[in-house]
Amino acid sequence: MAKEKENKNTETNQQPSLPPSGFKVVVREILRDKVAMVAFTIVVLILLLTFGGSLLLSGQNVTEINVADAYYGWGEAGHLLGTDDGGRDILKLVIVGGRNSILIGLAVTVITECVGLVIGLITGYYGGTVDGIIMRIVDFIQILPQMPIIIVLTTVIPNYNAFTLVWLVAMFGWTTTVRYYRSFILSQRGRDYVLASKTSGSSDLKIMFREVLPNITSMIIIDVVLTVAGNIGIETTLSFLGYGLPTTTPSLGTLIGFANDPVNVTTRPWLWLPATILLLLISMSINYVGRALQRAGDARQREN
Repeated sequence: MAKEKENKNTETNQQPSLPPSGFKVVVREILRDKVAMVAFTIVVLILLLTFGGSLLLSGQNVTEINVADAYYGWGEAGHLLGTDDGGRDILKLVIVGGRNSILIGLAVTVITECVGLVIGLITGYYGGTVDGIIMRIVDFIQILPQMPIIIVLTTVIPNYNAFTLVWLVAMFGWTTTVRYYRSFILSQRGRDYVLASKTSGSSDLKIMFREVLPNITSMIIIDVVLTVAGNIGIETTLSFLGYGLPTTTPSLGTLIGFANDPVNVTTRPWLWLPATILLLLISMSINYVGRALQRAGDARQREN
């Protein structure tokens, strides 16, 4: 009996352990990267500041003009970050403008990711003629000058608003997402689990969305995180040039646009510097988190 127990114990000890789940791998890799942890904390604090702070503010109060309070400096007259040429509080504008820029980036990302993922699945899974036709369309759209076309459309479209800006930016952004996912689908469609599903009679839609899609979830998360940062930058650039959000809607780009005036650059840094710092923190922090997620995805693939 003792020998039998010993044999059972040795057999259980020799059984191969299951690989850690994807979530555990991601958490482990991020915890190892102290810079990524700091970046993630900064992202959370910025989201709390912009979205939480904007809940306490009224849109009319933020954009209300009071010329008598124009150009107060740092901490003057109860304004922590001063006021602009219209007497509007810069801190309030930064909070609401940051929220608007982040929302635009998120909205564009949702559209481009959904469209790009579906088309990338189709072109990568079927290949052949379908892949050739779709990718030629993608190539044509990608060679078009994105910024000049958006600038022209913003000037001719009637009733231009934030929703129009989202669709204009997403109109070009989905092509990069298609190429990104297509490359992963091409490597997955010849795997054993896909061939087994085809042999068992599963439909193409079922294989694509229930078999292939779950195997690239880590790649989706990585692309979403990095795309958000890029779309925030596009919106800020357009607003800085005067072709983004309407002038009545606060944005990081419109605040940074105060730096176009040399007088503001040298004597009134409170007008543009806070928004510039916030944009740099958002972009750098999201990119650091995205790179950490990318390393975590690579680590998961190695362990699997």
